[in-house]
Amino acid sequence: MKSNQQSDWVERSLRSVWHPCTQMQHHETVPLVPISHGHGAWLYDADGHRYLDAISSWWVNLFGHTNTRINDALKNQLDRLEHTMLAGFTHEPVIELSEKLSALTGHVLGHCFYASDGASAVEIALKMSFHAWRNAGQSNKQEFVCLKGSYHGETIGALAVTDVAIFRDAYGPLLRQSHVVATPDARQARDGESAADVARRAARALEELLQQRASHIAALIVEPLVQCATGMAMHDPLYLQAVRALCDRYQVHLIADEIAVGCGRTGTFFACEQAGIWPDFLCLSKGISGGYLPLSLVMTRDEVYQAFYHADVTRGFLHSHSYTGNVLACRAALATLAIFEEDDVLNRNRALAQRLTQALAPLATHRQVRHSRQRGMIWAFDAVLDDPAAASTFSRCFFTAALAHELLLRPIGCTIYLMPPYILNDNEVDHLAARTLAVFEQVLRA
Repeated sequence: MKSNQQSDWVERSLRSVWHPCTQMQHHETVPLVPISHGHGAWLYDADGHRYLDAISSWWVNLFGHTNTRINDALKNQLDRLEHTMLAGFTHEPVIELSEKLSALTGHVLGHCFYASDGASAVEIALKMSFHAWRNAGQSNKQEFVCLKGSYHGETIGALAVTDVAIFRDAYGPLLRQSHVVATPDARQARDGESAADVARRAARALEELLQQRASHIAALIVEPLVQCATGMAMHDPLYLQAVRALCDRYQVHLIADEIAVGCGRTGTFFACEQAGIWPDFLCLSKGISGGYLPLSLVMTRDEVYQAFYHADVTRGFLHSHSYTGNVLACRAALATLAIFEEDDVLNRNRALAQRLTQALAPLATHRQVRHSRQRGMIWAFDAVLDDPAAASTFSRCFFTAALAHELLLRPIGCTIYLMPPYILNDNEVDHLAARTLAVFEQVLRA
């Protein structure tokens, strides 16, 4: 029985709030969950029920809710400066953040351009690539390449390099057409093939396109190691090595969309590190502020920066946001980076990942599970349903059942995935693994 407060919040929200990427009519049968507060890995509703945030609140919350160290950094900053425009001005947090991120790339990516969200970062990278080629006298390079099943955001430019049917069908007439090439998704392995074989096959398909259209192509965009929104499709790092070589050979920019897979999520701070390569543009968002404030950025090389450095204003990069490089968001990001360094998070995560992988073993070997997979702090498996017609409702049923088991899990179709914050203790690991198995078996029986 919901309290009066809980019911009031739900009713008022349904009257006044249009929720993201949601068919609002579904909330007639799947009620909204009114969250009152959070602490650590847990969210609490208005009646005090708790939910383990196993997807980091859409992949953003790295070090838990109401993290004391990030809170303190923001409180201190509030008394000094909350925001200033970044056109003609600058401030210490944005300078320090840019320097620290550049250092993490060995200063290969030495220039940061800021925005507020992931889709905006993708828009910036696409525009910057096109404009850099135009400034270099190659204005015919106006086309982009993405992978089959790719997702890079829902603004017009980002949707043009997103290969998800529901979005393309709805907004296709508004979009520029992009080239879609084979995914290196390891689940596509044929009999006797390895993940590396799939990566090589996908790279060959890309090369066939580049042989024909490289003089017209500005950039290839990829999510390194894991295509998240398409169902946590994981691929061998060999693919990134191959596409870096191909982009160099055919003079095409490489854009790494690390919005979801960066900030330690795949096991290294940047996913590209596992392939030993750096892109021409690297997009970050989500976890960079620890899940506190909207922040995104594009990192790029000095060669790209120099293509815009000129007395002619039309050769400058023509893009701006009022909240570009917001002081508070940058301060939250600096506090997030400090936690990575002070707590040796990447090494600690390796032990945590091993512990959770062991706890999930009963699911990995379940008779109705296929393609159990893990990369860093991402786990995923695909449900094999007795009734294929039930696939359309599986995700909603799983989400609802998970809430009843004190879990926030939001499957992508028939793919169940876990992307928890980096702070789970042993009890929370056991809770997450055992309850996920219980929910899975309950939904299969339904």
